[in-house]
Amino acid sequence: MKRRLLILSIASTLALSACSSKFKRYNGPHVTRVIVYKEQRKMHLMHRGEVLRSYDIGLGFAPYGHKGEEGDGRTPEGEYIIDRRNPNSEFHLSIGIDYPNAQDIAKAKAAGVSPGGDIFIHGRPSKNAGGGRDWTAGCIAVTNREMERIYAMVENGTPISIYK
Repeated sequence: MKRRLLILSIASTLALSACSSKFKRYNGPHVTRVIVYKEQRKMHLMHRGEVLRSYDIGLGFAPYGHKGEEGDGRTPEGEYIIDRRNPNSEFHLSIGIDYPNAQDIAKAKAAGVSPGGDIFIHGRPSKNAGGGRDWTAGCIAVTNREMERIYAMVENGTPISIYK
């Protein structure tokens, strides 16, 4: 009887610890595109033409207009690709957007500025857990729980369209 209780206790502990992991599994339809509407503060994970999930988002601290240079607080607009993942991000989890692209680099060079970089979709660090809506340096922010699902669903190579 004691052995049975011990086994049951260990199984329960393992089950609970698996639930608390930030690394979730996803076995649904493939996410074929991410669409972001900045003015609406919405992000949609798409499978072909169907919305799989929608999220309210936060943006850069100066969200209007296309990102033009490093430090401007704007979130880029245009066509990009999810190109990297950071499981150890200070923002809980993050997936990278391949900003700046060749067009962004050319515009910044013509203006004599750096285009910036390191644009991600990410969660919130503990220091900003209760902060306002638009607080990033140009990234797209969601809650940590939402980021866990997004991290599981969106693969590297997924196109992302960011509209004003």
